[in-house]
Amino acid sequence: MAEKTLKSVFVDELRDLYNAEQQLIKALPKMAKTATSEELRKGFEKHLEQTKEHATRIEKIFGGLGEPVKGKKCKGMEGIVAEGSEVMSEDYEGAVMDAALISAAQRVEHYEIAAYGSVHAYAELMGESNAASLLERTLEEEKETDQKLTDLSKQINQEAYQGGTGEGETKPRQRAARAGTNR
Repeated sequence: MAEKTLKSVFVDELRDLYNAEQQLIKALPKMAKTATSEELRKGFEKHLEQTKEHATRIEKIFGGLGEPVKGKKCKGMEGIVAEGSEVMSEDYEGAVMDAALISAAQRVEHYEIAAYGSVHAYAELMGESNAASLLERTLEEEKETDQKLTDLSKQINQEAYQGGTGEGETKPRQRAARAGTNR
């Protein structure tokens, strides 16, 4: 049996990430279609294009390593995507659905940030500067996407809270005012 090295782990993790990106290429259009916020929909569409580029970068890394371009089933992403599909099948509407979509999307981003952070560190340690550069670019894009989702969630979560459940922040105040207990 051949000795496993850090390069073995690196290639294995790249195969896992490649499959994860392929799963996302299929999932993101569904998320975009389900989103009710125009800004969120456009964000998903933009990230779909980035995700395709992420997969292309991994293909370039495989080429540079002399490795065949192939994925390894990413069970972690499979589970996260399945949870996202469950969210989309719920009967949430409007901003409530968008809030749930953002939550699902951020799970994806956090998983990818962890994975890309690790393979980037491996590439740097092994002196694979081209791979490290490509992985660093992808890692930064994943972090930017996560931040955009966080920023967007502030408005959408507030809308969901105020109007999506019928129990917004103004409702208790209105009840208190009707009861003569203005505070």
